[in-house]
Amino acid sequence: MRPAVLAVYVLVSFLWGSTWSVIRIGLEDLPPLRFAGVRMALAAALLAPFLVRGGAWRALRGPTGRLVALVGVLQIALPYGLMFVAQQWVPSGLAAILFATFPIWIALFARLLLPGERLGPGKLAAGLLGIGGVAVLQLPHLGRVEGSGRLALGSALIVLASIVVAVANVLVRRHLVAVSPLAMTAGQTAVGAVALLAAALAFEHGLPGAYTPRAIAALLYLAVFATGVTYVGLYWLVPRVPIAAIGAIPLLDTTVAVALGALLLDEQVGWHLAAGGAMVLGAAALAARARPVARAAPAGSTGPAPP
Repeated sequence: MRPAVLAVYVLVSFLWGSTWSVIRIGLEDLPPLRFAGVRMALAAALLAPFLVRGGAWRALRGPTGRLVALVGVLQIALPYGLMFVAQQWVPSGLAAILFATFPIWIALFARLLLPGERLGPGKLAAGLLGIGGVAVLQLPHLGRVEGSGRLALGSALIVLASIVVAVANVLVRRHLVAVSPLAMTAGQTAVGAVALLAAALAFEHGLPGAYTPRAIAALLYLAVFATGVTYVGLYWLVPRVPIAAIGAIPLLDTTVAVALGALLLDEQVGWHLAAGGAMVLGAAALAARARPVARAAPAGSTGPAPP
């Protein structure tokens, strides 16, 4: 890679990997659904001028707009809500690894929903290896009584979020491939923001929350750097690097997430995290090799969107 391309590649991987730790920091002051909703609202506001100025908003009219809205619920509102709630109880490194099962689920759902997709030995092996990795990650917590229930619930919510994002990405590939990345990202982010804020009003009314300097910094970081900069960087990279390099970004940013969790949040990296994480990342690499995919979320990729 040329130096400029390599610099952008490393920057995108680092920024996406850092989101997990930043979310944990922001959750110290804000309830999860409100935190996620405001983050998406800021990101939508950031993207809106580009959407209007370039005329990409026209793609969101009619049936296409309704389908983008549906995918926005599946790719933004539901998974981000689940992930932000779960990260109240799940360490950031473990959360990142659990979400890294995304390529496994997309390989399985592609077989069910996309014509011509086959579930070969490689994809089956990826699925079994990934499930085994998740089991290893949870082994040390099964014998604990205190906190084990919430940790197990949070872990299940993150895996569920990964599955929902996989379904959304398959729907995008099947029905929305002609929609521009900008329109997809902006449309889904806006829909996700509305849905998340509505959920916050319904379920978090009366919960304490404060827009402290720490919370505001987390919100701005996630909206500007972890959404705007990363997506612009990703779309800039796509024509300049091999697709295999794009498919490797989720594996790299998961490594960043684990490292930052240990360095910034004093999260423990024990044998279960190393072994289970290696199994999950190996399964994700195997699934991505069988069929490269874009990152989950906000859009069209964001696929894999880390949170």
